[in-house]
Amino acid sequence: MILSEIDTDFGVMRQESRGKSRMEHAIYLVTLVGTALVVAAAFSSLIAFRFGAPLLLLFLCIGLATGTDGLGIEFDNARIAYFAGSLALAVILFDSGFGTPLNALRQAAGPALSLATVGVILTTGLFGAAAYYLLDLSWLESFLLGAAVASTDAAAVFFLLRAGEINLRERVRSTLEVESGTNDPIAIFLTITLVEIIAAHADPEANVLATSLVLGFLVNMGLGAIVGVLGGLGIVRLVDRLNLDHGLLPIFVLTLSLMVFAAAGAIGGSGFLAVYIAGLIAGNSDIRAVTILKRFQDGMSWLAQIIMFLILGLFATPSQFPAILVPAVLLGLFLMFVARPVAVWLCLIPFRLPRPEIAFVSWVGLRGAVSILLAITPLLGGLEHGRIIFNAAFIIVLVSLVIQGWTVGPLARRLGLIVPARLGPLDKVELELPGSAHHELLAYRVAPGSPVARGERIPRWARPSLVLRDGRSMRFQDMGRLAAGDQVYIFVPDRYPRLLDKLFASRAVVDPEDADFFGAFAVDPARSAGELEAAYGPGLTEAEQKLTVGALVTARLGGHVEYADRVLIGPIELIVRDVDDKGRITGLGLSFEPTAPVARVPVFLSAGEIGDRVTAFIRNWRKPSTTHAAEPTQAHPPVEKVDDNA
Repeated sequence: MILSEIDTDFGVMRQESRGKSRMEHAIYLVTLVGTALVVAAAFSSLIAFRFGAPLLLLFLCIGLATGTDGLGIEFDNARIAYFAGSLALAVILFDSGFGTPLNALRQAAGPALSLATVGVILTTGLFGAAAYYLLDLSWLESFLLGAAVASTDAAAVFFLLRAGEINLRERVRSTLEVESGTNDPIAIFLTITLVEIIAAHADPEANVLATSLVLGFLVNMGLGAIVGVLGGLGIVRLVDRLNLDHGLLPIFVLTLSLMVFAAAGAIGGSGFLAVYIAGLIAGNSDIRAVTILKRFQDGMSWLAQIIMFLILGLFATPSQFPAILVPAVLLGLFLMFVARPVAVWLCLIPFRLPRPEIAFVSWVGLRGAVSILLAITPLLGGLEHGRIIFNAAFIIVLVSLVIQGWTVGPLARRLGLIVPARLGPLDKVELELPGSAHHELLAYRVAPGSPVARGERIPRWARPSLVLRDGRSMRFQDMGRLAAGDQVYIFVPDRYPRLLDKLFASRAVVDPEDADFFGAFAVDPARSAGELEAAYGPGLTEAEQKLTVGALVTARLGGHVEYADRVLIGPIELIVRDVDDKGRITGLGLSFEPTAPVARVPVFLSAGEIGDRVTAFIRNWRKPSTTHAAEPTQAHPPVEKVDDNA
């Protein structure tokens, strides 16, 4: 009896041991697979940078390859996918706001916010109408799919513009970055609202639906903006007041940003708008340890993008794609070639942007993880056609990343929107000083051919403290003239002007095609514009001749000047070579012949281009008939045409 009880106890213990062993084995296996996927995604960045492939497309493909129809990893939990994707998106949006300068927001606020609000609504409506006729969906379900794919993806746009090293004009870059960071909340609001209406089997009238959407939008965005402002100010105040360790500080700030996101959502506001505004306020304030925070958030943003795209790739089932492949691809093309360009053109009419810039903004409307994430909400709401909506959105995102992601650089060059780099290679390290809230130590390596290597003086507000040369450390005052290869440590305020970067950077390598981009002659912006009139006779008015050349260019450009702007005045062209931190012109070039690349705007990306083509066609069509009607009255006999090359 006792032996049987002992055997029973041992059997129970063996079963418990096996259960624990299996649990531990499962933990190790899940960790191994998860980390292997992240490592594979990180390695894929090397391929993307080398061959120009859209990196986020590679992340999605890795998720698809390891999912149900690939290596066989089963993952079909929509709630976990949506939860993880939402947190990852909040991290990305906070980093996007933190890295957006306030001057870029001022410069692009009008066009970007118009695209982020009216543009999203117009895209939803146009795309929804097309989806109704191409897919077996109701009107509300079609608009739901349109809302899911209406917003541009912040992760995709930021990667292509920043990591892709495309030197775009500042106004275009700022417009795209601000739009992609601010349009997600509107798309999320529309998607969730439509899911709730469809799930409730409501059939509201158009005016009732429009009224509820407007009121809900105002409440959602208003609460989100209020929480975002308060949260951003609170983050700055807590970081400055609490003397936290530098290793803990970035985690503390990241946690606070997620608290702002959650608090806004909990009271019915837009958590995504709140976290973006909080990042914008924190990043543009005199927050302590800004260098450490930027580095940490940059890494966390990369990790969030990898996790979000991998999870969404795992959640998809490619074997279900063929059933709707053709209509989904057609919808993706309609979105790129019709819906997005029309919405952009209508939104940017009041701002009178040049056609090449409008065309580029129309094309760089990349769809990404946000669209796939929003397409999960119909599944969470239990909608009948939820899986069709998700699969269609996934295919549309793939089409967008493949076609648009690979053509951004070539299109920018064709439109003449790429400008030469302002600085050459720069070797700089930013060091945070313990106990110093508003100062930092910069370590520069003197580059060959840089201004300081050629004898340029370092400004007085910068205090060089130490120089390393050939393994020896000496005081700056004892070193004499700096030489290439010297390591210089400079104590500066944390919001230092970019003049130091210009002093220590080597000369930018200019493409042979851009050798004359800034003109053959330099012009002093402080000289009188009357001297230009006397020398070249461009036809300036008496009032313009009283201005300086810099003021003349600024006035001709509408009061706002940026690097590489151009003004054609009679027989000469003035090109902005450089501007200071306050937007004032510090360098001008002069050319006797226009040197800007001729922009060839694709006709499908510009309504103005379409109008010109139609007008030219009508004129050419009417011209032959007019000529034919005049032939009988011709008094002279026909003259035989002589071939000059014969």
